[in-house]
Amino acid sequence: WSQVVSEAEKIVGYPTSFMSLRCLLSDELSNIALQVRRLVGTKHPLLDTARGFVYDSRNNLQMRGLVVLLISKAAGPSAADLSFQHDMVSGIYSSQRSLAEITELIHTAFMVHRGIVNIGELKSCDGPLKDMQFGNKMAVLSGDFLLANACTSLAQLQNTKVVELISSAIGDLVQGIYYENSKSSEENCLTDDIGISTWKEQVFLSHSALLAKSCQAAMELAKHSAEIQDMAFQYGKHMSMSHKLHSDLQPFVKEGSSDTMAFSLNSAPAVLHQEFLGREEWIKQIRGLQEGIKAGKGVSSAIDLCRYHGNRALAALERFPASEARAALANIVYAVTRFP
Repeated sequence: WSQVVSEAEKIVGYPTSFMSLRCLLSDELSNIALQVRRLVGTKHPLLDTARGFVYDSRNNLQMRGLVVLLISKAAGPSAADLSFQHDMVSGIYSSQRSLAEITELIHTAFMVHRGIVNIGELKSCDGPLKDMQFGNKMAVLSGDFLLANACTSLAQLQNTKVVELISSAIGDLVQGIYYENSKSSEENCLTDDIGISTWKEQVFLSHSALLAKSCQAAMELAKHSAEIQDMAFQYGKHMSMSHKLHSDLQPFVKEGSSDTMAFSLNSAPAVLHQEFLGREEWIKQIRGLQEGIKAGKGVSSAIDLCRYHGNRALAALERFPASEARAALANIVYAVTRFP
């Protein structure tokens, strides 16, 4: 995965880890960074998110912006409008680079907001209560700041359809996260009867909508046809679904992961395992569930589903001309659909 991302970054002209640098080095966020130092010594999730800006060994933080740049380069300029080709660098319009930054800012803002902790569930080892409350305030303020910057940059693109697409993606994210939080607060959330169709709907809202609609918006900025826009949307949707499935599968397919990697009972293998097993038997197997899922059909079915979405993403790419960028987009899919 790291090699695929590194090679893809060379194709689009610069490392995407610098995409949000303009915003992250602003005076406002510098002040926030100084304040966040107060959280050192606590277990507030905002610290982990802040570290991710500097170093993220899994290269997940900048994946969305990178895909937007790659699909922009893969599609190239529209044959219907070649008047703005002088505005291209490495085969990508400046407006598309701005869109990639906007996509990353929105994703980062929601990551920061997800770090807000439930004060009522804190333990003494997590850190002083006043510091954790302070961390929550900083997570709200810094997340809102990033989101405001993204919305300002979005308006500067001066494209009504792009504004509509990205605004709807923000709405999807809010809806997806709201659903996640409302379910996690219920006492019986460990045994919710969630089918794979419901899982797909939730994952689209909270993980896939932003990338899918950003890919479509990148095509709109280059004035590509509705067909090309739809293919870009399909690639973003199915690639991100594969990415999420790959992440869900790691505790079950990675050697020696059973004792060290936590997993969610709402992950794809668990949901599929529940469907194959039946509701009553599922409830009996809550304890020691990870080994049960490994031995059942959930893991193999989730791998098949991951590859299905990967194949759908690759099929969408077929409408784009052969190029380094298209090959890089395909390699991203291969990276998240390959299992031992």
